[in-house]
Amino acid sequence: MKKEKTIDHNPRKPHNAWYYMQWVVAILVTLIMLFPIYWMIATSLKSAQEVQLVIPTLFPHSFHPENYSYVLKRANFFKYYWNTIVMTAGILFLQVTTGILAAYGFARGDFKGRNVMFYLVLGALMIPLQVTFIPIYIMCSNWGLCDTFLGLILPEAVSAYYIFMLRNTFLSIDPSYTDAGRIDGLGRLGCITHVLVPMSKATIFTVTLVTFTNGWNAYFWPKIIAKNEVRRVLTVGLAQLKNTFAGQSVSNYHQIMAGAVLAILPVVILFLIFQKYMMTGYSKAAMK
Repeated sequence: MKKEKTIDHNPRKPHNAWYYMQWVVAILVTLIMLFPIYWMIATSLKSAQEVQLVIPTLFPHSFHPENYSYVLKRANFFKYYWNTIVMTAGILFLQVTTGILAAYGFARGDFKGRNVMFYLVLGALMIPLQVTFIPIYIMCSNWGLCDTFLGLILPEAVSAYYIFMLRNTFLSIDPSYTDAGRIDGLGRLGCITHVLVPMSKATIFTVTLVTFTNGWNAYFWPKIIAKNEVRRVLTVGLAQLKNTFAGQSVSNYHQIMAGAVLAILPVVILFLIFQKYMMTGYSKAAMK
């Protein structure tokens, strides 16, 4: 009897030059993206003398972790952290609430001018804050919101990006799910909270993390609206570190880098935890 030949459905093909070139490019891009972070961490552990060397060193000759404790004491970083947490939490709450409700209206609403209004919302993505900050600042000043948390939060209460991403995700969900919720007695808010939001969890995680990052790293508006140290946030406080050594011969770049490391820690931690949701969220939002 003749033996039947087994067919290998997953043969290992030899890797060609294009395959290895892709790996080389990917590694180079990764190194280019990560090198500034490595340089920041390495500089934060150097001494003042090593930072000022004509030929910079890629690795610290000696470690100086006291740079971090000095920054925490000298720059009142705990106060800046608290102000940034309150501001970011307020922005997150308002943008999540307004974003979900507006996205539902643009995706499932049935009213005249829906598409026109959505295009106007998209137009807001093209207008930078530097263009609109003067009228916004005048309004906040007239309302007595300078040097307050409300002044930091209210101008960022609505995000066109958040609305755009969630609308596309809601459109990709079959309407039969919300129809079934209506049959079970759910109202509009019930369909949103019990049907659409759980099915859009990946996108919500993604845009929430982006919103958190933007709020945490905000610099332009907090610097304008909060002139007093009582409401100063991390980014503005970090810029003030340079002024603490004004007029002195020794530069404090090592301590500025230590402050930068402390400032980005929450963002890095959240990204490492929720990175898988980001990839899923972007792919689902792009389906429709």
